Amino acid sequence: MVLKIHGHANAPLVRLVAEVCREKEVPYELVNVEVYKGEHKTPAFKEFQPFGQVPYIDDDGFILYESRAICRYIAKKYPSQGTPDLVPREPKAEAIFEQAVSIETSNFYPFALGITAEKIIKKHRGLEPDEARLSDLVSNLKAKLDVYEVIFGKQAYLAGDSITLADLFHLPYGTIVFEELGYDMLEGRPNVARWWKDITARPSWLAVKAKA
Repeated sequence: MVLKIHGHANAPLVRLVAEVCREKEVPYELVNVEVYKGEHKTPAFKEFQPFGQVPYIDDDGFILYESRAICRYIAKKYPSQGTPDLVPREPKAEAIFEQAVSIETSNFYPFALGITAEKIIKKHRGLEPDEARLSDLVSNLKAKLDVYEVIFGKQAYLAGDSITLADLFHLPYGTIVFEELGYDMLEGRPNVARWWKDITARPSWLAVKAKA
């Protein structure tokens, strides 16, 4: 039975899960959820995802939600298929990987998501962005990327010299901030720019960049 991703094709974290499926050469079926009509908030959907968020997966009856957990599950279920070791198996390498994931979760995602919320989500709701908060988010993200610049001066990827999920987790909201919204945070950070060019050129991401 093919893995089913329940979500909207344009949703950032749905595209992330689809990207990882492609990295691991795992076929998937997208089961469309009409988020703009509130389908993800219905009792039927929340039976499987109690927070009413997309995506969740159904892998032959195994239900799992939270995109990072889904990506880890797929990577660990198929460790040698497709791109290998997206989650390293050797204990020290895995510890460095978890460190890298924590870097993304704490030092990138909150700020990129916040910028997206101010510039896009509020617009969809007919609201104006909080310019003071937006400015603070941008300043903080730039400061975090200064540290990324140091890290990438020493290694190719966030967890070392091989790509892992920690790098791929940056793709959806990084694309929104750097490309869709046009925040030029790569100028003057050549190591970050090199890394970003590398991970965004992956065929698996290009295939789902617009929609899963």
